[in-house]
Amino acid sequence: MNTLHLVREIYTEGFKNLGSQLTKNYFKIFAWFSFAMYGVVMYAFIFRISTGFAFD
Repeated sequence: MNTLHLVREIYTEGFKNLGSQLTKNYFKIFAWFSFAMYGVVMYAFIFRISTGFAFD
């Protein structure tokens, strides 16, 4: 739980005093998109491992 709190604090501190509202929104959307893509990659990797895919 402490790690989740630290990640949340780093996320909020990263967007303080960043610039205009448009820039803040762009980087927030990009960050969430990156988190989602990382989740998709991890899902695919775990799925491949669980089904016995041969990584040759």
